[in-house]
Amino acid sequence: MNGLVHVVDDDASFRTAIGRRLKLAGYEVETYSSAQQLLDVLPGVEKPGCILLDVQIPGLSGPELQGRLIELGSILPIIFVTGHADTPTTVRAIKAGAEDFLTKPVSSEQLIEAIERAMTHYESARHQRNELDSLRRLVASLTPRERQVFNLIVRGKINKQIAYELGTTERTVKAHRHQVMEKMQVHSLAELVSNAERLGMLEPNRDSST
Repeated sequence: MNGLVHVVDDDASFRTAIGRRLKLAGYEVETYSSAQQLLDVLPGVEKPGCILLDVQIPGLSGPELQGRLIELGSILPIIFVTGHADTPTTVRAIKAGAEDFLTKPVSSEQLIEAIERAMTHYESARHQRNELDSLRRLVASLTPRERQVFNLIVRGKINKQIAYELGTTERTVKAHRHQVMEKMQVHSLAELVSNAERLGMLEPNRDSST
């Protein structure tokens, strides 16, 4: 699986050498001498990609750039490459979602393996994001009353309870329920609940904390 690798490192010779190795392996490569340079042209998600990032770079550090990208909602996997690995930095980066943490000098085999894993994870993350975007569009198509019914259905309320809570009839609730199922493109209550969970509409242990 080829794709675009963004190399962020202040060492020009490293950028050149890595760029050459990756292009020989069939990847497209963009290089940046600072974290800010990457942020200025924040990569999109049109094609599979990942970021090869040095830890210690002037200005915004590698971990700081990682944090900024997370805030911006980037799904590009990050592979840290450093000449000065220390355990606390490694642990923090991995906990924050870094794909890998490699120490210079990096063998071509080790580098390509890490990039291949990152590309695979990127495709998975992009697929999940696309699915969530589709679900959000479906929810947005609900009328305000259908949205109310949806919220109550996925919290386990039966038609009679929903009718009482909304001050309407069971027959009306059944009609809204049918519309909700149609618009959300599901065939069962389990699917509807699953979609609500994926969208973060259901708080875990909500009742036990009140």
